[in-house]
Amino acid sequence: MRSKVSVIGAGNVGATCAFRIAEMGIADVVLVDIVEGLPQGKGLDMLEATPVLGVDVNVIGTNGYEETANSDIVVITSGIARKPGMSRDDLIQTNSKIVEGVTENVVKHSPNCIIVVVCNPLDAMCQMALHVSKFPKHRVFGQSGVLDNARFRTFISQELNVSVTDVFTCVLGGHGDTMVPVISLCTVGGVPITDLIPKDKIDEMVQRTVNGGAEIVNLLKTGSAFYAPGVASAQMVEAILLDKKKILPCSVLLEGEYGISGVYAGIPCKLGKDGIEQIIELKLSPDEDAGLKKSAEAVRSLLPIMGI
Repeated sequence: MRSKVSVIGAGNVGATCAFRIAEMGIADVVLVDIVEGLPQGKGLDMLEATPVLGVDVNVIGTNGYEETANSDIVVITSGIARKPGMSRDDLIQTNSKIVEGVTENVVKHSPNCIIVVVCNPLDAMCQMALHVSKFPKHRVFGQSGVLDNARFRTFISQELNVSVTDVFTCVLGGHGDTMVPVISLCTVGGVPITDLIPKDKIDEMVQRTVNGGAEIVNLLKTGSAFYAPGVASAQMVEAILLDKKKILPCSVLLEGEYGISGVYAGIPCKLGKDGIEQIIELKLSPDEDAGLKKSAEAVRSLLPIMGI
């Protein structure tokens, strides 16, 4: 029997994620949205693409949660998107209420699932999903660093005119303005980027990575990034369903790791069939350690706003 993945939110991120999962042929997909006809139409369109793709999976769209029952993984993308001039933190009051309601329905219909959170502000929304679900922390985590690293890798690849597959980067911390790129671990074909790119240029790329979402929001005028966030989320789903034991940066609840407790932050983790199977602790410089702790405290400051 095929695995089942439900994607909550049929907007651009959710639809991109759902289609990528279907395209890989690794699970049946249920696409959920409150807008009548939207998930049904997108789901049918995706289903009609499966003969061309050569995959035998089922894709359905629905406005309710009954069809999501017994999902192996639920990806939560629902929430309002950022508008120009809006920070991720501005979204917190509205999106925390949305995530609260979604999580209640997810737990009701799929009590044994793994929850992957994608909506912003990401780390705080993970905390809300954990609070509501009462799931163990290895089954509630978020997509953050996969996207941030993809952006950083893109900029380095373009700067050096090399394949993106040869570029490795490491970005820690909160998904947003307080992320912490660990430059000492960033390489191209095993060569440190500090040997290949001047410091001022690296600093420019770091800042562009930090502002990656805002750059796209400002270009689009309406809406926000969705291709890269969508496929980044699908990569996490693939790692879980196929038990790949893949090391990916995820927003995870820290309980003493890196000297941080009780708050979500982006950290390299081993992803497999049980969700987060290991949190990888890196040796950080004093500045990087301070940056990570500052990032975590920024997330912690949002918790009272959500009432948790």
